[in-house]
Amino acid sequence: MTPDVTARRAVRFGGFGSAVRLGAMWSRMNRAAEELYTRLLQECDEEKKGISKDPFIYETDVQVQLISKGQPNPLKNVLNENGVIFIMEKVPLEKEETSHVEELQSEETAISDFSTSENVGPLALPVGRARQLIGLYTMAHNPNMTHLKINRPVSALPPLWVRCDSSDPEADKNYSVNLEDLKNSHKKRHHLSTVTARGFAQYELFKSTALDDTVAASQTVITLDISWSPVDEVLQVPPLSSTATLVLADGLRTGITEWPEPLEAKSAVELVQEFLNDLNKLDGFGDSTKKDTETVKHDGAAVDRSIECLLTVRGDLDFAEQLWCKMSSSVISYQDLVKCFTLIIQSLQRGDIQPWLHSGSNSLLSKLIHQSYHGTMDTVSLSGTVPVQMLLEIGLDKLKKDYISFFIGQELASLNHLEYFISPSVDIQEQVYRVQKLHHILEILVSCMLFIKLQHELLFSLTHEKPQKWRVEINSGQKKVKTVWQLSDSPPVDHLNFHKLGKDDL
Repeated sequence: MTPDVTARRAVRFGGFGSAVRLGAMWSRMNRAAEELYTRLLQECDEEKKGISKDPFIYETDVQVQLISKGQPNPLKNVLNENGVIFIMEKVPLEKEETSHVEELQSEETAISDFSTSENVGPLALPVGRARQLIGLYTMAHNPNMTHLKINRPVSALPPLWVRCDSSDPEADKNYSVNLEDLKNSHKKRHHLSTVTARGFAQYELFKSTALDDTVAASQTVITLDISWSPVDEVLQVPPLSSTATLVLADGLRTGITEWPEPLEAKSAVELVQEFLNDLNKLDGFGDSTKKDTETVKHDGAAVDRSIECLLTVRGDLDFAEQLWCKMSSSVISYQDLVKCFTLIIQSLQRGDIQPWLHSGSNSLLSKLIHQSYHGTMDTVSLSGTVPVQMLLEIGLDKLKKDYISFFIGQELASLNHLEYFISPSVDIQEQVYRVQKLHHILEILVSCMLFIKLQHELLFSLTHEKPQKWRVEINSGQKKVKTVWQLSDSPPVDHLNFHKLGKDDL
């Protein structure tokens, strides 16, 4: 047998042995989670029947006590409620064993409410043991752990608190997680050559307090979930991008456009012709922002009624914006688009109108209008996707100015904050993605303003919020396995709820 063959076999055998050990470890953890859940559930059932019991011992080193409602609660200074809870601690020392540790424990017991007698009461568990117990408790409640021999659906147990000491010899206090370390660990563990990472962040925009809701199930919560790929670093701020699209933008990409039902009795061509005639009567130089309450309305394709309550009609609509308001509510076909833009271009070529525009637009129509001021215009072929793109461009310009007016008018953002969302320097599809994302922010703010009545300072914080949950998922297409690393300020179990210290509590 050659050395190379021996080495290969040794590696192969070693890998098989590791798999066996790993399988045995998971089997032990599953059994431990099942046994802990069953024992805690039994204790809960007996408590509901009014059977009062003393604390019980779990796995020789852990004392478990169920604190019922109305009983003295050693966590009264931590919790803001007096509900049923489980407390796990280290098994108390025997009397004869307490003398030599009494001095060491004096400071710890002085600040603890756990002792109920003159003896040294329950002691703190090591941090590693506490993590193990909480892990088993969490496993049992995980709806994805269907292989566990637990009756479904799982009955939620009372919250579990583990008293642990402040020493954690297994952890390096100066250690900070690095994304590359997580990737390399995943590669090594699953024998992969390449991996991909996807990031997730959850923002808790609003959550009612215990004073607002007496029943936990009725608690008001507004969250924003964001995902992206690739991930550059741990705790990366989500990139300002979105996969959402608008109907017209999809039409440019796919070649198929679904036209909405008309909101006007007159056809698009009639409305545009009347609009041009009105401008012509003003000799082409009048104020094209003159209000016509019947035709200049909110952009119904972009905002719903609740948003219309807070978005006032701007008094500075230029020619292209008024054109969008008329066409977006009346165009029902591609032929409508061609006819409308043909009328407009012909009026510009003849010099019948010289409408004014806001600065900063890069749309094709704005370029033609500026050229018409000098008596020369490029020839535009209204075929293919050109008419659709022209309508989309003036619609985006209109929406950007509407959003700028809202956010700045409500003192919720500055122009610098909005620059990314309104920049015309990117291609049309990217502009659509960014405006769509800005619209989502507007929807959240409007919901909070109309239905929750948040004060201005809280609304302002919604636009500058920090995530309550951040995680990265590392996986590879080679194997259906992934590593998930997550940071959260929430409990690991959904039904567990406790008071989070605020700035005033510190």
